[in-house]
Amino acid sequence: MSSRVITSLSNDTVKAVRALHMRKERDETGLFVAEGLKNVIEGIDTGHAPTILMHGPDATDHPMMRKAVDATIAARGQVIEVTQDILAKVSRRENPQAVVGVFPQAFVALGDVAAGVAHCVVALHRVRDPGNLGTIIRTADSAGCGAVILVGECCDPYSVEAVRATMGSIFAVPLVQATEDAFAAWRGGWTGSVIGTLLSAEVTHSDATYAKPTVVLMGNEQQGLTPDMAALCDVNVKIPMRGRADSLNLSVATGIMIYAATA
Repeated sequence: MSSRVITSLSNDTVKAVRALHMRKERDETGLFVAEGLKNVIEGIDTGHAPTILMHGPDATDHPMMRKAVDATIAARGQVIEVTQDILAKVSRRENPQAVVGVFPQAFVALGDVAAGVAHCVVALHRVRDPGNLGTIIRTADSAGCGAVILVGECCDPYSVEAVRATMGSIFAVPLVQATEDAFAAWRGGWTGSVIGTLLSAEVTHSDATYAKPTVVLMGNEQQGLTPDMAALCDVNVKIPMRGRADSLNLSVATGIMIYAATA
């Protein structure tokens, strides 16, 4: 297996990949970084080829590496062997993965998410934490959800932290960005149900009726659903708290709601 070799941190390609840690650079280039051979192969298996494949010297021994290299070359991407120091700087980890892939982002249009696409869609309003977002994307994938819609100003699903938390599901779940007004207009044409969560709701999540297809609409970590978003729901429910804690982590609560909606 022949790769171009780079050993300098000042190389333009290395600097360009490192810059993808910044959202501004990701937005401008439409690219993102996925770490680890498993995640790179997941991208390839779902039809997403790397534009750049970086690997350490030892990665060439892995049996799946040939598949990653062939897919990158077929897509006219770059295959580059780099030092351990470069991998550490690219991933910002002391013990980095031996393989890093740079992929195109793949947002889909809100209008492409229709009631016939899937039995459940997840909508998140102003979610702030990339770890939560990545975990929710992974859960949505596990439950077979048709899309994750990011409503309003949300954190970036293609940040390194969010992509790590998806464990490869970033490639499997259609992602949508929408303004509040665009989402409200889309919701008006949705033929299924929309279920939200509110601490003040009277109906528990286990007693609610989930008329499929279902949109599970969740608010952000600090405030939950705003009144405007809650008004878009057919019903708002609560997840009972039986201990001293008065709320759940957003990704946990969303997971409970997803599986209630898809049962």
